[in-house]
Amino acid sequence: MVKRKKLFNTKIKVLRAEKNLTQEDLAIDLGVNRGTILEIERGTFNPSLKLAFAIAKYFDKTVDEIFEILEDEE
Repeated sequence: MVKRKKLFNTKIKVLRAEKNLTQEDLAIDLGVNRGTILEIERGTFNPSLKLAFAIAKYFDKTVDEIFEILEDEE
């Protein structure tokens, strides 16, 4: 199994919990698969700009309130 580098921190898991949503619930509502939500929550998958804005709108937040980009240490 290849370990993927974390690209950012996200608050999606906390926001989901506040609304009692599963990853599957959120995925269905956003029109993506559960694996996409899982990888975004882990910070190992960069969502498209369109998806990032859809997530922000879904939770009534700004993109900056949900995603914190990590500095590249390489």
